[in-house]
Amino acid sequence: MSAGRATEGAGCVTWWGYSPARDLLRSGPASPEGDINILLVGSGDPRHILKTVASLRDEDTLNVWLVESSVEVVARQMLLLYLSLVPLEHMGLNEKTEVFLEVFGNCEIRSPTEETLKRIASQLRLGVTGTLDSPAHPCMNTTLLKFKERDELDRIFKSWIKPESKVIMSKAWDYRVRQHLGTRYDSKRGCFDWDLTMKLHQKGCGTINRQQYAQWRERGLAFEMREGIYRTNNPSMISSRIFQKGGKIAVSGYWGDIVTGPYLSYGVETDDKSMLETRNGIHMKTAQDISFANVQKLLQSLTSRHASGSRTDPASTEDSPQAVSVKDLMHLKQITINFLPLDSLEKLPEKQKYRDFFHVIYFSASSVPHLGSPMRQIAAPDAVLVVELAKYVLDLSKEQEAGFKERVQSISVEAGFEPYHQARSDDALSVFTAKKE
Repeated sequence: MSAGRATEGAGCVTWWGYSPARDLLRSGPASPEGDINILLVGSGDPRHILKTVASLRDEDTLNVWLVESSVEVVARQMLLLYLSLVPLEHMGLNEKTEVFLEVFGNCEIRSPTEETLKRIASQLRLGVTGTLDSPAHPCMNTTLLKFKERDELDRIFKSWIKPESKVIMSKAWDYRVRQHLGTRYDSKRGCFDWDLTMKLHQKGCGTINRQQYAQWRERGLAFEMREGIYRTNNPSMISSRIFQKGGKIAVSGYWGDIVTGPYLSYGVETDDKSMLETRNGIHMKTAQDISFANVQKLLQSLTSRHASGSRTDPASTEDSPQAVSVKDLMHLKQITINFLPLDSLEKLPEKQKYRDFFHVIYFSASSVPHLGSPMRQIAAPDAVLVVELAKYVLDLSKEQEAGFKERVQSISVEAGFEPYHQARSDDALSVFTAKKE
């Protein structure tokens, strides 16, 4: 067995981000108002969308534009948005929160959740294939995607209903852990504990509980809130990876993060300081507890923007969350979410519509290589650029982490932005403002 591959830890697909949820409209010197356009590149999950919507003023209009690295991530974004928008009369707030976190952070799920996911996939298929010119829902506009991308979405949702892959998630996860640790695999518990106490806890993530983190590192189970057996594949976390072995071979499996974990998105920060209390140096509430409270609060906030008159027709659906069609999900007042083609970044500056268009542009750490001078052309005159840093990419050394931050600053300045020094300083995100021309 080899010494392991440190680069294997982060994986090659982003199922969740490396930064906590942020209200992106309050990242810069002034919050944009009126008709607001936000571009998210590689965010991986809807944490920033939910947090931003929760703080949006009633009189503002928010248009979110998403560019992801793969169609599998687009499909998963749609799944999580669907769950967020199921009306409360069809799925109670507690159940919705639990199912959201289960699908979001667990490689294996309970059988009831699998059935829910299958029925959601059926509705998402109809939403994608049945609307070519006008979106089935303002928060799930896939009409801008290419036909081949929509065909791929249809194939993915179909595979969630009738799995075509023979992937056994427990084995796929263990394969990744073995590849990552190499000769350290036999002492993996010690490796997990080191990454938690000497890295995550030192970086301010003390809410991440030792037992819960070890269980996630061991088998990919982050949130265990309901009694039941978590042994069914979560198909939204299965993707393909291309290997060069005498030609290109696509291998299905789990190719996401196996080191940092999904707790960062919702489980390490909270406005309720009582949830951060410690006793004898130990946090009384865990990242799972805080994730549940934060997600529940965010989902509750969506109902306040639920447009009147957009309730589902009881006569047209069963009293079941799985039966809600895409068009019957909650319609949020003055909010749209638009999925752009995977290769959009290089083409947006060529379109007049997007010139000086975006008030906030967000880049994930994995998308930084695509950050360049064309971004200034699509940024509004007073735009804010928010870039995720590598603080929580645990396999990087301190020198590599600092080097990444310097590289982000260099690329951003070259692209026509300047550092915003009054931004919240936590080394998870860097904030820039557009240079005045």
